[in-house]
Amino acid sequence: MALPKVNTPTYELEVPSTDEKLKYRPFLVKEEKILMIAMEGKEQSGIIEATKEIVKSCTFGKFDTLQAPIFDVEYIFLNIRAKSVGEISTVRLRCLDDNETFVPTDIDLTKVEVEMNKDHTNKIELSEEMGMIMTYPTLDSFNEYEGTVVNASNMIDIIASCVTQIYDKGGEEVFEAKDSTKQELIDFIEQLNAKQFQDVQAFYDTMPKLTHTVKIENPKTKKESEITLTGLNDFF
Repeated sequence: MALPKVNTPTYELEVPSTDEKLKYRPFLVKEEKILMIAMEGKEQSGIIEATKEIVKSCTFGKFDTLQAPIFDVEYIFLNIRAKSVGEISTVRLRCLDDNETFVPTDIDLTKVEVEMNKDHTNKIELSEEMGMIMTYPTLDSFNEYEGTVVNASNMIDIIASCVTQIYDKGGEEVFEAKDSTKQELIDFIEQLNAKQFQDVQAFYDTMPKLTHTVKIENPKTKKESEITLTGLNDFF
């Protein structure tokens, strides 16, 4: 006789980038094992692959983790984790006044949201004649880099992977990024002047991100610090 199956509850959330409703379930022991093995290995690529696999499984295969913006995947994973092992995550935060004292702090994961900047746009005007259309980085955009942030060492490569179109209003031409090699896109970006590159950087600085602000008190000095947590890693 076959053993009975355990009923698993389902929940619903809104995908930040689209506002579409998505059903999900908590992760099971087999999926928690995948995550634990990845965390023990401490390799960024392993953690990313585990995150993608868990989100895909727990959304019943309805969410495309390959194409989705990184902040969507992080938000969905955070909600899955909250329903799986508890809505409260305790993290150690460094006090800003002495920069050395750590305070254990409880974070209510159900209150963590994706922050949308009203000045954000994916259309970058490089000049009166030329511009770029950008798409958001995915988890795979960072797979070969350390961490899931845009920094000086990986910026050019990540920008190249996020270009969708380059358009020339003067010549009324549109160049699709998929028709160019990555090196051609890198060469194009490297020829931008400082002001144009700053405008490209602004796309990443203002893009939606998982964020939550908490206040902590230094037990030694009694001074209060306001800490902003950003990105999935900050919440665990």
